[in-house]
Amino acid sequence: MDANSTTARLACRNLTRRVPSGARTLTILDAVDLEVPASEFLAILGPSGSGKSTLLGLLAGLDRPDAGEVWISGQPLSDLTEDGLARLRRERLGFVFQSFQLLPNFTARENVMLPAEFAGRRAAAERADELLAAVGLSERGHHYPSQLSGGEQQRVALARAFAAQPELLLADEPTGNLDAVTGARILELLLDLRERSGTTLVLVTHDPALAERADRRIHLLDGRIEREERPAVGSR
Repeated sequence: MDANSTTARLACRNLTRRVPSGARTLTILDAVDLEVPASEFLAILGPSGSGKSTLLGLLAGLDRPDAGEVWISGQPLSDLTEDGLARLRRERLGFVFQSFQLLPNFTARENVMLPAEFAGRRAAAERADELLAAVGLSERGHHYPSQLSGGEQQRVALARAFAAQPELLLADEPTGNLDAVTGARILELLLDLRERSGTTLVLVTHDPALAERADRRIHLLDGRIEREERPAVGSR
């Protein structure tokens, strides 16, 4: 990987994360190299403790690696201050959490509007209404998160993630807290929104059926990429 000139939407090289554990040091991620082209849907799989969520957090700049580098559209994250990282996440990066992470004192519509407003996008209210309609919640925009079901909250979270029209979306087990039927609907909405916008999607999941929908899959084990797969032609 020529990391300094890569045209990948997202890339990392030698990405390493260690944490102290008593008298020992645990290696959570061990020299991971990865490139994700623009518009690709990449699924990250692996058992609990394999480093999936840690990798996603490092790719988003939510944590700093002990070694290695992350690039988003050629921009090395290590060059950015905390303010620079916050600006990048506002303007170019969306994140979907397993636990929704909606602001409880804001309505669904206000939650969706905020990223677009922070990113300086025009017509944030109209964008919020458009996205709430896309996820089937046009009539629920005035409700607060506590008044919504888990599936409805995750639909709001999806709408919020796309509000600023990010070039890259990272999703950490977005259907993990939902029943199978609701989770399947959330997945279809996510993929539909991604298809419409051409957003690059990196998704962590335990669900092989969900991962089958991806353009490419990587499997983590003990902090390393164990193997990489692409679906057979016609299987998606």
